[in-house]
Amino acid sequence: MQEEYVIETKNIFKRYKNKFAVNDVSVHVKRGDIYGLIGKNGAGKTTLMKLILGLANPTKGEVKLFGDTKLDEARKKIGSLIEDPGLYKGCTAYENMLRFSILYGADKNEIHSLLKLVGLDDTGNKKAGAFSLGMKQRLGIAIALLSHPEVLILDEPINGLDPAGIKEIRDIILNLNREHGVTFIISSHLLDELAKVVTCYGIINNGLLTQEVTAKELEAQCRHFATVKTTDPAAAAKILTEGFDGIELSEGEGCVTIYSHIDRTAEINERLVKSGVSVSELTVSTNGLEEFFIERLGR
Repeated sequence: MQEEYVIETKNIFKRYKNKFAVNDVSVHVKRGDIYGLIGKNGAGKTTLMKLILGLANPTKGEVKLFGDTKLDEARKKIGSLIEDPGLYKGCTAYENMLRFSILYGADKNEIHSLLKLVGLDDTGNKKAGAFSLGMKQRLGIAIALLSHPEVLILDEPINGLDPAGIKEIRDIILNLNREHGVTFIISSHLLDELAKVVTCYGIINNGLLTQEVTAKELEAQCRHFATVKTTDPAAAAKILTEGFDGIELSEGEGCVTIYSHIDRTAEINERLVKSGVSVSELTVSTNGLEEFFIERLGR
């Protein structure tokens, strides 16, 4: 069965004068994904989002939404928060929501529940111009939810927030995804924070999509592992497989790499030595998330 992509671009380009801001990019976002579009500032993340939303026209290439190239109706299923929320600063959270509900033709009776969902139901008469950055971002998300979108596209939603604000946005994203089935595309250059929510990454650098990788695939590449250097890897692998339930390992030339039971390296070493397998070196290493992205994005 073919995967259902709610958003797909095929070899899409966007050129501004003599530079391609987006260069032959093909992204694939499945229903239910939290898709992290990651790259440095100026890498092309915002431009790609604008192409998906119809806020910019591609120089070349195709956008498919919910499997369809007829985009006007499909885009009604997508909410977004690109760059600035564009709030009415002299209005309260409720008044902002009311104004946007009229613009969107949305049900004003849902305003209170949406404000509660993003934690802004108790702001009273406080004007949006006096909100913290995190509160403005949360109000922007609430406004985007007025149209009951199946997909939310958020451009750097945690940029500039303090740790408490980041957690608030993260919790909202996870709640909407898990409890309400909302699919997300989120751009960011903050690796550690993005890693806490995403299910799939699209890595973009200088307009080029260098790789798409699921969070599970990335975790497998960026996990702790122990390397046992020995003259008899086959014997070592057999002893460890028989002696440690569920151990994950692979044989290499002159070594065995172990991906589980890392907290039991002393026992592993002792078992091998007592079984007559010589161990010249046992080291624990990590392929870090940061190193993974640095290789693909450059310093």
